[in-house]
Amino acid sequence: MKDSLFIKAAFSAQTERPPVWMMRQAGRFMPEYWEIKNKYSFLEMCKTPELAADVTMLPVNLLDIDAAILFSDILVTGEAMGGDLSFTQNVGPRFANPVRTQADIDNLNVDVIDKLQYVADAIKVIQQRLNGKIPLIGFAGAPFTVMSYLVEGGSSKDFKLTKLMLHNEPAMAHQLLAKIAKVTAAYLNLQIEAGVNAVQIFDSWAQALAWDDYKEFSHRYIQEIIANLDRKDIPVISFCKGSSVFAPLMAEAKPDVISIDWNVDLLDIKNRLPQGMAVQGNLDPHVLYAGKPVIKDRIHKLFERMRGEKGFIFNLGHGIMPDIPFDNVKYAVEVIKEYRY
Repeated sequence: MKDSLFIKAAFSAQTERPPVWMMRQAGRFMPEYWEIKNKYSFLEMCKTPELAADVTMLPVNLLDIDAAILFSDILVTGEAMGGDLSFTQNVGPRFANPVRTQADIDNLNVDVIDKLQYVADAIKVIQQRLNGKIPLIGFAGAPFTVMSYLVEGGSSKDFKLTKLMLHNEPAMAHQLLAKIAKVTAAYLNLQIEAGVNAVQIFDSWAQALAWDDYKEFSHRYIQEIIANLDRKDIPVISFCKGSSVFAPLMAEAKPDVISIDWNVDLLDIKNRLPQGMAVQGNLDPHVLYAGKPVIKDRIHKLFERMRGEKGFIFNLGHGIMPDIPFDNVKYAVEVIKEYRY
């Protein structure tokens, strides 16, 4: 995989064009995804290696992107630790047994890698299908984000219960985060051993945190996870909503790539990062709702801004929304693949 555009860019080598993949590229904006989803529950899709491989391969076959990402979910670690996880249409993920007391935290297991073996099995099936064509990205949810779902019992607009734990019971919060971090590092190493070519850590709700709280309750655990990864030849990508603010701190955890949201000039932030640290991003996904001339113009503007820079992977500032037209996503990939520096 050392000749892959994506791996080269992740390790800040020169590439003839930016490689492209997109967060949520195997998702609900594709009719082919719904053909599978209408037959199986979301967790069945995650836990059945052949189905996970089918979904992972959709954007490889339909969009011709430069990297595949494992089809799974950031909350499988929380479920393995003892969370009663379900997914409901138009509601999202729910934990029926939220973690809010010392006893709840004590009851969470950390020796759970055997419960996540289905992910390793899926990776092996996907790699057989990819057959060395492009790299496969594995991933995990960051401890703060997984914690927020466990404490709130699902998605939240204000993270009130999570923040109450951080502020009123910081020792309990740290115990919970330390448990999640331990499982997350082991889980990512399981994926690396199973054959992924890169890993990404998703801190989807980091933007809910103040700077000092991010530093104490998120950054330190991501730093710990990255320090414990078997990362030889495996680039590590760090992403959070809020990366336009937190990027300088994120860099201290020593990932190879920082994935940037759309609220900042990408070149400006790259220039503020350590030499040799790559960036990924950072097109506003809403641009993909626009007309094709707008999509082309925005991609070209971003690429011209990054011209001559080593270590740039094209992505969105966050995931593809479910109702973005498939043709627009396909067109964006074509524009990117035709571009040359």
